[in-house]
Amino acid sequence: MEFSIEYIEKLAKVINKHELEEITLEDNDKAIVIKKGSTVVAAPVVQKVEAQAAAPAPIAASEETPAVSEAPKKNRTPITSPMVGCFYPAPSPTSAPFVKVGDKISTGQVVCIIEAMKLMNEIESEVSGTIAEICVEEGQSVEYGQVLMYVE
Repeated sequence: MEFSIEYIEKLAKVINKHELEEITLEDNDKAIVIKKGSTVVAAPVVQKVEAQAAAPAPIAASEETPAVSEAPKKNRTPITSPMVGCFYPAPSPTSAPFVKVGDKISTGQVVCIIEAMKLMNEIESEVSGTIAEICVEEGQSVEYGQVLMYVE
């Protein structure tokens, strides 16, 4: 199934008409997620997700991931992936990461890149605060709705 511009425009009208926040369509190896006020990207499906509204699955800690205390995580807001793709913390392999733990960020600031279908999509923060935890590694495949990082 190809997603033509006309088809995408019709979906955008449905979002506005019915006051929806987003629409997700999947067909075999392709998916499209259209969110109100965001860029449209068609991406290959890494894994079929039966319930899009379900909470993202917890990410298992790897040996490289810094240990996080088991104390209650108050005032933590997740930044989630708006699409399926590959996570990159920096604009290029030789560049410094957009953010690191402890950095103060503001709404609209680019925090990472998700590569989908050879397109580099800058992910902007929807909140202001301090980066408390980065949950994925460079080059890791991420799914729609997966937590990328937490902001306090």
